[in-house]
Amino acid sequence: MPFIISRVNIPISNEQEIVIKSKLGRAIELVPGKSEQYLLLGFEDNYHLYLKGDNSKPIAYITASIFGNEQHLGYDEFAREVTKIFNEVLNIPIENIYIKFDDISDWSVAGQNIDRNRYL
Repeated sequence: MPFIISRVNIPISNEQEIVIKSKLGRAIELVPGKSEQYLLLGFEDNYHLYLKGDNSKPIAYITASIFGNEQHLGYDEFAREVTKIFNEVLNIPIENIYIKFDDISDWSVAGQNIDRNRYL
C-alpha cells in the first residue's frame, strides 16, 4: 500500500486537491504493482517550509512511502510525474519540489500484518 503525503507552503483549494488526488492516482501506476485502489493520500497546505532560509516562494516536500519495492522500480518515472503534477496544478517551480521515498518493509491494517510476498 503506498502512502503519499504532500506538504506545501501555499494554500490548496478543494478543486486543486481533487485534481492532484486524481493525477496521483494515475501516477502511482508507474510503480509496478501499485494502483489507486490501495493508495492513501494526505495533504498539508500552508505548511511552514523554508528553502535556503526563505519561505516566500512556493515549496513542496512530498513523501512517498511504498510497500514491497526494494528495487525502486518505477521511481524515476513516478518522481517526474509527481513533479509535473505539483508544478502544473500549484505552479510550484520544479527546483522547489522535493520527493522523499520511504521503503516500507512491514505494514499493518485493521490489526493484521500484511504479508509482503502477497503483494510482490
